[in-house]
Amino acid sequence: MKVTLVQPFLMSFPFPEPIRLPFYGGERTILKRDAMLVRVRTDSGLTGFAPGPGSERMHAAIRNVIAPFLEGLTLADPDALRVRFEAGPGRGDNRELNRELVKAYGVVEVALWDIFAKSRGVPVSEVVGGRVRDRIKLYGSAGMYQPPEKFAEEAAAIAELGFRAYKMRPALGPEEDIRTVRLMREAVGANVDLMIDAHAWWRMGDRSYSPETVARVAEAMAAYDPLWLEEPLPHENHAAYAALREKEFIPLAAGEHEPDEAGFVSLIDSDAVDYVQMDVVCQGGFAMARRLFSLIARRELRFAFHAWGTDLETLAAAQLGICCPDTVVEWLEYPCYTDGGKPGMYQFPLAAEILKQPLQIERGELVVPREPGLGIEVNDAVIEKYPWIPGPWSFFRIDSPPLMLAVTGDHSIPWEGHS
Repeated sequence: MKVTLVQPFLMSFPFPEPIRLPFYGGERTILKRDAMLVRVRTDSGLTGFAPGPGSERMHAAIRNVIAPFLEGLTLADPDALRVRFEAGPGRGDNRELNRELVKAYGVVEVALWDIFAKSRGVPVSEVVGGRVRDRIKLYGSAGMYQPPEKFAEEAAAIAELGFRAYKMRPALGPEEDIRTVRLMREAVGANVDLMIDAHAWWRMGDRSYSPETVARVAEAMAAYDPLWLEEPLPHENHAAYAALREKEFIPLAAGEHEPDEAGFVSLIDSDAVDYVQMDVVCQGGFAMARRLFSLIARRELRFAFHAWGTDLETLAAAQLGICCPDTVVEWLEYPCYTDGGKPGMYQFPLAAEILKQPLQIERGELVVPREPGLGIEVNDAVIEKYPWIPGPWSFFRIDSPPLMLAVTGDHSIPWEGHS
């Protein structure tokens, strides 16, 4: 069975009007949501799919480097092909380029595993590690820069959908952030977990929270028993995370901005977090995740997937996650969009339409399909329906010092300045 064609497709869903979200020290504007779909064809007639980030740089890497490498090769063992790639096109004098190429290959490799599993009539989970369970817990992820009362209302609404956990993004100033967590706990009661994603606390210019403020806010929030506090400090400062963790106020989570495997190993070995997070779509794919799972298990930590896109991303992560017990891989992020009148952030119909059948979610858990490959048919008609719109999908305006930051589909690269 030979690979005959590798095709990456970028897609965009533009909002009718820009979404403007004021925060403590600036304003975020969201213009659209992006995604990538990778399609791999073989001479056997089998086709595989993979989700990817809406990244022009990753798209170019797949089209110009990875596709020419794979096309014409025999797909007998996806692991062997990856080793060949890392020893060939993925290895050169430019360390940064090598790192990005390996990440891009990790995206395409999901499609190779999809084909490989289909050829054997089994789900992906059985060939990437062996299924040890059929379900994985989802946490409803929404909550972006809104008044405390709105966060509380949304938390209750998402809990009503059956999710046993809700993640939000506070950015209202220390006192209002604390009040927000109090109101959310009052709204959902004691049986729903709350995750606080503080990713804006160190991105507010002169109003960014100092480590001392972060510690004070974390101590105050601890009274409302959140499950974790995510990225409250600059991601590269593992020592600061370790110092905050030693105070034992709230379990800490981080990882989605680690640039490579060495960064993850440092994060884990520094005793910096309780929950390690990784996005398989843009941070290294199945292979790196499997290596991290082993390290996390040895250190008796927990893993939680970061997933910030389509249902195909959720499905791919789940097929891998159920190869570990929930004492290691505990949570999978499920972005909540407002399509169909559901509570959530905003509309993103592409997220669900990329699959021909809906995901099966029961009592806040994803039931991972047992059909061959990824388990649900991909609807590649979305490629034509949602044509690509170049440019960043979101901007952060910082008031002091005056600055505009552009956000692309690459979760783990520094933001680019924008004038």
